[in-house]
Amino acid sequence: MIANVILCPDRVRKITGTFGFIEHRFLKDGFFSTLTHHERSLYLFLVLVGDRYGLSFYGYDTICTLVRITVDEFILARDGLIHKDLIAFDGRTFQVLSLPRCGPRPTPLKGKKHMQEKDPATIHQQIVRSLGGSHDH
Repeated sequence: MIANVILCPDRVRKITGTFGFIEHRFLKDGFFSTLTHHERSLYLFLVLVGDRYGLSFYGYDTICTLVRITVDEFILARDGLIHKDLIAFDGRTFQVLSLPRCGPRPTPLKGKKHMQEKDPATIHQQIVRSLGGSHDH
């Protein structure tokens, strides 16, 4: 058994006001791994700014500035989070939702074309090759 040793006792986190939380199930049940980088950034932002019900009222222009994404990236991330049933949006208000009962089911990659389009390792290999680099690591 590993003993927990606090590394910086004078810097232990404390809840001193409002706070956001993300259930451990977000990682354990596979939600984290299904999100794109921009979806993760937007989700984290919405968790941090949401009230006790997960509601936030930031406009897309402020969100894009603070999260450092373009409007197109924002729209894709927002729509991805809605599609994955992690947030709701009515055109003005966001709500971070409780996690769905079941984690996302991975879609199996079938065939060479699907692998070239969706598999991160294959895509990385294609990029490295196109830049004239070695694909061995």
